Amino acid sequence: MTIKVAVVGATGRMGKLALDIIHGSQHLSLHAALDSKSELSQVIGADVVFEVTRLEVSEKVVDYCIANGLKVVVGTSGWSANKLAALEHKLAASPTAAVVVIPNFSIGSMLASSFAAQAAKFFDSIEIVEAHHAGKIDSPSGTAVRTAEMIAEARAGLTQPLIPGVGQTARGEVVAGVPIHSLRLAGVSAKQDVHFGGNSEVLTISHEVSSVASYGHGIQLSLRVAAASQGLILGLQAVVDASASHA
Repeated sequence: MTIKVAVVGATGRMGKLALDIIHGSQHLSLHAALDSKSELSQVIGADVVFEVTRLEVSEKVVDYCIANGLKVVVGTSGWSANKLAALEHKLAASPTAAVVVIPNFSIGSMLASSFAAQAAKFFDSIEIVEAHHAGKIDSPSGTAVRTAEMIAEARAGLTQPLIPGVGQTARGEVVAGVPIHSLRLAGVSAKQDVHFGGNSEVLTISHEVSSVASYGHGIQLSLRVAAASQGLILGLQAVVDASASHA
């Protein structure tokens, strides 16, 4: 079965990557490529919508897809826990729709965040430093936010001490109890370091990609899983698990 994909944000870095993946796959075909001047109605008839835009645009695209019973893969940063909870209510009224939200399509990033969540059970001092290319307009990154949330989930029931420096702007933005420091630099694609401080030791879990090509496998998996899913799916790990169950 060939999956027809509509790409929203087709002129951006990730949109162009998605087009390359679709054109190079025997199992995917391009239904429509939308830019900022396109009408959203062009996605009607697609099996899956792949969306990589800005948050304010992403929300409109997702609402449109849910209202029309479509499957959509969201690669845009900024979808907070509150926004995701609101999505679940909307999806309950549209049983054929699916929203797959992926903060990062890299398999390596998925594993690094999972390792960080495991380590978080053993350390009380945790901070994240993330760096992206100079053109990334949002901070902190969706990956860093999701990693902080996973750390908090892993530490549920443990004593969470107050973080020294909260309220000091130089200490970064605190997300789910974890300070995140964001760098936007020329020469960088994407990098994240999660630092754990212990008694006379520091553990750092680091992941870096050199180009958007690293996201290709995760994008393909997400498109295939979205085409066969309903409801809300969050994170690449959930996509990998769903893909294994469908196999």
